[in-house]
Amino acid sequence: MKNALFIMACLWSLMSWSQNVTADAFAYTPQELIEDVLIDSDCISNVVVTNAVSGNFNGSDLSYGYFEANGSSFPFQSGIVMSTGRLQNTAGPNTSLSDDTAPNWIGDTDLESALNESNTINATILEFEFEAIADQISFRYIFASEEYQQGDPNTCRYSDLFGFLIRPVNETRYTNIAVVPNTRTPIKVTTVHSGIPGSCNPINEQYFGGWNGPTAPINFNGQTEVLTAVADVIPNTTYHVKLVISDEQNYRYDSAVYLEAGSFQLSSNLGPDLLIAQNTALCADESVQLDAFQPGNNMYKWFRNGTELLTETNATFTVTQPGNYAVEVNIDGTCFSTGKVTIEYAPDPIVSNTTLIACDLDLNGFTTYNLFDAETTITNGDTQLSADSFYNTFIGAEQTGNGLITNPSNYNNTSILETVYARITNSNGCISVAEIILDIANNPVNLAPFTSCDTDFDGIINFDISELESYVISQPDVPNTASVSFFETQTDMENQTNEVSGTYENTNSPNSVTLFVQIRDNGNCYAFTTLALQVFDAPELIPDESIFYCLNEFPNTVFINSGVQQNPSNFTYSWDLNGLDLNLNTNQIAINETGVYTVFVTNTNQCTSIRNIEVLPSNIPTIDDIVVVDASSNNTITVFVSGEGTYEYALDSGTFQNSPTFTNVSAGVHTITVNDINECGSVSQDVSVLGFPKFFTPNGDGMNDVWKPLGVNTKTNKLQISIFDRYGKLIKQINASNSGWNGTYKGQQLGSDDYWYRAVLPNGKEYLGHFSLVR
Repeated sequence: MKNALFIMACLWSLMSWSQNVTADAFAYTPQELIEDVLIDSDCISNVVVTNAVSGNFNGSDLSYGYFEANGSSFPFQSGIVMSTGRLQNTAGPNTSLSDDTAPNWIGDTDLESALNESNTINATILEFEFEAIADQISFRYIFASEEYQQGDPNTCRYSDLFGFLIRPVNETRYTNIAVVPNTRTPIKVTTVHSGIPGSCNPINEQYFGGWNGPTAPINFNGQTEVLTAVADVIPNTTYHVKLVISDEQNYRYDSAVYLEAGSFQLSSNLGPDLLIAQNTALCADESVQLDAFQPGNNMYKWFRNGTELLTETNATFTVTQPGNYAVEVNIDGTCFSTGKVTIEYAPDPIVSNTTLIACDLDLNGFTTYNLFDAETTITNGDTQLSADSFYNTFIGAEQTGNGLITNPSNYNNTSILETVYARITNSNGCISVAEIILDIANNPVNLAPFTSCDTDFDGIINFDISELESYVISQPDVPNTASVSFFETQTDMENQTNEVSGTYENTNSPNSVTLFVQIRDNGNCYAFTTLALQVFDAPELIPDESIFYCLNEFPNTVFINSGVQQNPSNFTYSWDLNGLDLNLNTNQIAINETGVYTVFVTNTNQCTSIRNIEVLPSNIPTIDDIVVVDASSNNTITVFVSGEGTYEYALDSGTFQNSPTFTNVSAGVHTITVNDINECGSVSQDVSVLGFPKFFTPNGDGMNDVWKPLGVNTKTNKLQISIFDRYGKLIKQINASNSGWNGTYKGQQLGSDDYWYRAVLPNGKEYLGHFSLVR
């Protein structure tokens, strides 16, 4: 029963670990790991492990050892694993951070030298020697690291280091064979990864295996694809190999390298893959010879796309078509060496023959061509293709190189309708040849002068080149698909230099200048011609103005005119009112309506100037009310008016003022005048200001002989006034309409003294005050 329980416990243990990679530091000695696990081949001999370095974990663990996949998704079933931390922390799943160190665990100077790095620590090393009977060995491996951090910029910056360093035993310089395929770039986190948004782009992403989640079978955050290390060797020569991995800068975030069991084998070097993506592919009609020769009495088998080529048994094989090629070499009947290579064929460039048309100034059939102008048409717009050279013969372009045109950008044809040949090359070096017929454009183009109107009368205009181009294309002799270039001189046009662009100002030639014009259509020269730029003065007008129309004079009219400074009969006119055409065409018009009048004045050169006359409304004023504050120490008059005008105000014959209020007005009858400053008229109105004199002098001289109120009008003529002496005695009663008090009481003259009055209107309003009688 106990045995049964023990067996069940073991089975449960195995099932628990069956989906993850496990690692064992003590299952094999270093010699066994290299000779029996990694190599395990009689064709590689004299295998001797010379050094093994691990972190010191007090005998409980190592940093290298044996691993098994246990049926997990890990690509290798078993092999050697080397880490920069504890071996036990490499085992899956990926649920913890492998982040170990050990006392006095140093780096490796050979690794630093081979990778041109520094500051390594925690180096794990396995060194061995071997001999091979073939000229190449290879083995498969995977690099994994905690420094693969998905979405983290640190992936772009930090990486542990490792290398597979190999050298003949009698030499000292190592070669690192743990590199990105077909490069010398060491495999690192920073050289093989997918993109990190906002931090770095993908690099060698095709060799990146992926990010590892928590259920991954190994305890690392990311890993490469399966990679192959390859080394060319001299058969039967002893080589020294140093497998080394280390932390850089510090011990944080461990890495590991997994070497597949039994993958250290003989191989045959068939050369690098020839691939379109790497611009190394073959071109049509090209071939390449694969050479798998190994010393000895050997047998060779060749394969294409997995199918044996039964008639091919030599050490060499000539490839004439694309495919995945492999060779199997049976060396002396005891060992096998294999090799493979992918050969791709790049298509030849797709080109089109074309005709290049140039313009001939002297019409003799000979002119200058820029042969590169045909490149876009020849290559059908494919920017990956280029015309690298031009030739006078087809055979020269395709094969011999004879007849090379040395000045393709400035080529003078040697015969009418001459044919030259362009050699088109793609990125893989494959060529095609296109014919270019050199033709002459015989397209007479006569351009009417381009006129412009000058409003500052100096004859100088800043011409918009895009407007000139549109003008040229609009001419009947010019295709509407044409493009136009402008030059100041014929020499510039012929040499295609100093093209005028943006704007052009005729500073050096007021009033008239000629530009030289090249017209191109469909990439070819269509015509050479000239364009005269003529500058005419626009009509000179007086400035815009504003005037007033008196609404009180409607329907009478006033005249406005265009403001022309020259003879009016030399111009045509058109008038608008507030943007609406008045159908008036004279220099002067009669109007009785307000608004903005616009006149368009055009001279015989069809230059037009514009003048605006704003007619504003005004009107004679209407006095709506006059408010008087009287019988006070500061009498005031305020006038209230209405009307469309701007008004000024005057009291009696005084100066006009802007304010409608008059202050300190004397008592009496006054005349108020309101005037429209825009000359639409004025109105006047009398107004009475009630007041009581402060004194009177009844001495018979005809001046101030009686005391009575001033400024009496129809509203105040019923005023009843009582006069008292200083003791309150009633002296006299008068009303506003009689002749006043003459300074007597009961027929007797009163002496000089002060007297008091009380004036009462019928509505009960009263005025109180005093005055002096002066003798």
